[in-house]
Amino acid sequence: MRPSVRILVVIAVAVLAAMLIFGVSRLRAQGEFTLEGLAERLALLMAGQEQLDTRLDALEAAAAANNWLAGIPIRAEMRCTPYSAEDYRYPQMLEAQIVPETGGRIYSPYTGETFTRADEVDIEHIVARSEAHDSGLCAADSFTRLAFASDMLNLTFASPQVNRDQKGGKDVAEWLPALNQCWYVNRVVTVKRRYGLSMDAREAHAALAVLENCSSVALEIIGPAEVEPAAVEEVTPTPVTGDDIPVQSGPQPEGHPLELYDSDGNERITCAEAREHGIAPVRSDHPAYQYMRDSDADGVVCE
Repeated sequence: MRPSVRILVVIAVAVLAAMLIFGVSRLRAQGEFTLEGLAERLALLMAGQEQLDTRLDALEAAAAANNWLAGIPIRAEMRCTPYSAEDYRYPQMLEAQIVPETGGRIYSPYTGETFTRADEVDIEHIVARSEAHDSGLCAADSFTRLAFASDMLNLTFASPQVNRDQKGGKDVAEWLPALNQCWYVNRVVTVKRRYGLSMDAREAHAALAVLENCSSVALEIIGPAEVEPAAVEEVTPTPVTGDDIPVQSGPQPEGHPLELYDSDGNERITCAEAREHGIAPVRSDHPAYQYMRDSDADGVVCE
């Protein structure tokens, strides 16, 4: 219970005690005072105090549960010292510790993608290092900065496209993931509270707009089949030349691409699997293409 509330309770008890003493004086003057009567009134007073304490504690707990941003300063961002990624370095071996947090696979909670190799993804800081620097870590010592950079509470996986080209150093007012928004924003709030980091007014408003509509903040592992395909702008693939690259033609085998070509059952199709099944190179019009990684986005995989 907060000190201010405790003080109010003490004052209330004192007033009740004074009233009881006044009542005892009147009873004594009227010849009606007895020890039994006094004990009964004191017992009622103590029971009332316990009930009041219980109610106040319950009210405080309820208020705290609804105050998503409790303990987070709301102020404008400020870069009090120059930012350097070198001050926030972290070991790549953390990838192995992230995997259990993402369903035992190299999985991005932001997009629902599962990757076959660690070199296909980035270690992603949920609260970006530069954003944390501007939210308070610019004044922190080197040990705190390094601890933040390697804190598992703040790490997940994301594709290079999402991590570098879309999210970058943005806060929740500037970027939200396609999936797991409640988990993401709650994790941002938790990390910021742990390190005493601030939010500006826009960020705080955006965070509350998400969290106040959340029935759960748990991470959901969503498979590719459950993710609705995003609208993709039509792009004319760059022509690929060379007699060694055959053109795919004729009817395609019936069945789901993962059932036909995903030999190891990890819900992705690699170039090795494509060659094994004789479909490489895989063009954008092939059913297997959407389950493969086109790193240069030229519309052809496994050239």
